[in-house]
Amino acid sequence: MRVLLIQPRQKPGLGFKSISVIEPLGLEMVAGNLEGHAAVRILDLFSPADLLPTLRQFKPDACGISCSFTVDVYQTLAIARQIKAWRPDTVVFAGGHHASLTPEDLRDPAIDFIVTGEGEETTPEALNCLARGEDLRKIPGLVLNLEHGQLATGPRDLIKDLDGLPLPARHLTFSYRKRYYLGFQRPISALETARGCPFKCHFCSVWKFYRGRCRAKSPERVVEEFRQINSDYVLITDDNFLLDVGRAERIGVLLEKAGVRKRINFQARSDTIIKHPSLINLWHRLGLYKVFIGFEKIEEDELAAIGKRNTVENNERALKLLQERGIGVVASFIVDPNYDRQDFAKLRNYVRRLKISTPSFTVLTPLPGTDLYNKLKEKIVHHNRELFDFLHAVLPTRLQPQEFYRELARLYLAAYGRPGYVVRSALSMLVGLLTGRISLGQFRQLLIGGRRYINPWSYLVHG
Repeated sequence: MRVLLIQPRQKPGLGFKSISVIEPLGLEMVAGNLEGHAAVRILDLFSPADLLPTLRQFKPDACGISCSFTVDVYQTLAIARQIKAWRPDTVVFAGGHHASLTPEDLRDPAIDFIVTGEGEETTPEALNCLARGEDLRKIPGLVLNLEHGQLATGPRDLIKDLDGLPLPARHLTFSYRKRYYLGFQRPISALETARGCPFKCHFCSVWKFYRGRCRAKSPERVVEEFRQINSDYVLITDDNFLLDVGRAERIGVLLEKAGVRKRINFQARSDTIIKHPSLINLWHRLGLYKVFIGFEKIEEDELAAIGKRNTVENNERALKLLQERGIGVVASFIVDPNYDRQDFAKLRNYVRRLKISTPSFTVLTPLPGTDLYNKLKEKIVHHNRELFDFLHAVLPTRLQPQEFYRELARLYLAAYGRPGYVVRSALSMLVGLLTGRISLGQFRQLLIGGRRYINPWSYLVHG
């Protein structure tokens, strides 16, 4: 069987899509499990015009589409319909976080089935079943789109041994490698060392996807994957890389012994960071460059309300610890649609007072499949899936929309419009251009994306 795996790409605009393009690690991991059973290709769909030529040249028997984010829904459907229009008997399936938690969004005759949950084992089993002409109902972990509706084949157990999975098939995205970047970090590779998070934040879909369970790859396996990566920058995709402190230390020691050093980004909780400064020192020696911390709120009662199980004091202490070591901090804050001008001003002043150089402001968004969505779904006023990008309010706002987005843009202007930041950014971009680390196209996209963040009209025209 010939299998084409497709990664949709959003048009440049507001939000994460304007400042980053991360490799499709999920598809690479599924492809690693398909190789040996099928001829596999990954199409990273930077240009929609590439789809039909690829279909005609590769002639796939089956096409899988990644639908990990809510904003990918309409593109996933459009791609599926194009494939069926090209050749109706091509098997079309979808998978990913959003597809798994909200398969009803993909109830469409152009999609034959949805892989729910982890796809490494389910996908080859389903395709082998089809190749044998057998009934997909016997394969757990699927939702079948049938003429009379959708049929779930039952849950599949989570993969017990992550070390037993093949390495990601990174060679299938080799031709795209220079197009993957995160801000000024290019080229960048994504690396997964563990799955799941024990902290059940109300707004988060990740722990729902992994059913509240955590599993990790061994330190030896993680080092093996590090060795597979040629990029200078590495983004560790774990929701909380320091969840198991002893394991994180063991990985660091093995990397240090092996002489592996990269420019590393990871996400961690502030309470763990302040308890283990020696661990931060170890990873700093290995090239720890930036840490993403979900500050979320600046008041203790607000943190408690979203189930964060952390404190503002911990956030501030972790920020100071990292700043003292020259490690960048991306501090993420949730902007409540109920904010008034005073709330926005308080958040601006907080960021300024703590000298947070790279804050991130996301509008509280009830993602389908989360506890927050179940609680607030009756209050949602905008159901357009493309607006679930964390920069548009899909819930009613206390301020008029124009005023709400003007205040949101002011948050970004206050943070990133400072003369010192502008000069440093300009120098970084210039060095990136001169060294070939940033292409002219990426330079333009970063520039345009940055201007959109501080322009309230960008939000009003839906990015």
